[in-house]
Amino acid sequence: MRVLLVEDEQPLAGYIEAGLRKHGFVVDVALDGQSALDKCELTPYEVVVLDRDLPVVHGDAVCRRLSQRGESRVLMLTASDAVEDRVGGLMLGADDYLGKPFAFSELVARVHALVRRSAPARPPVLRAGDVVLDPARRSAERDGRLLRLTPKEFGVLEQLLAAGGDVVSAETLLEMVWDEHADPFTNAVRITVGTLRRKLGGPPVIETVIGAGYRIGAGGRPGSGWSG
Repeated sequence: MRVLLVEDEQPLAGYIEAGLRKHGFVVDVALDGQSALDKCELTPYEVVVLDRDLPVVHGDAVCRRLSQRGESRVLMLTASDAVEDRVGGLMLGADDYLGKPFAFSELVARVHALVRRSAPARPPVLRAGDVVLDPARRSAERDGRLLRLTPKEFGVLEQLLAAGGDVVSAETLLEMVWDEHADPFTNAVRITVGTLRRKLGGPPVIETVIGAGYRIGAGGRPGSGWSG
């Protein structure tokens, strides 16, 4: 789940970034409106958490541009929670609106809701054979055994299960599970898949397709117990 946080107050940006990462989101940060637009040109974000009062390019203008593109859901943050301000933000194209100060649990819940709206409809629980992954609860099991996965391992498994047996390239996994600071030439995906395989145990679930990427293997593909 790739999120762009646009907030010019660096301490607050750091706090929100850290909190969203703890909840499993991949987070990039922009400190002004122009940087946000530049990042959105390069990366398809599912949700943009957008402060309204931004330097360089105002948050209203950023929201309007993002709404015209229609590629990301926008959660607008503002210090004012007056009705007219909420209406104004929504009229600009924001998908949701949250006044400061806010409860962090509410921010996380609203981002999760926007992620669900931004992606094609898929079941709340993903299954492949005896592997079960619940994105909302951040839990994964195999044959009833709880899997203790790192955030990256969880993200890779989620992407592969969501693909339903289709091949997912290493480049796509790097884009969806890591953030903008990831080295495109890194072997992080290969290493993470390796540790994930060990934690899943046998029989093998993840299959390597040479030159293409990874997919859920024959034991968990549609027709062999996969369900969504």
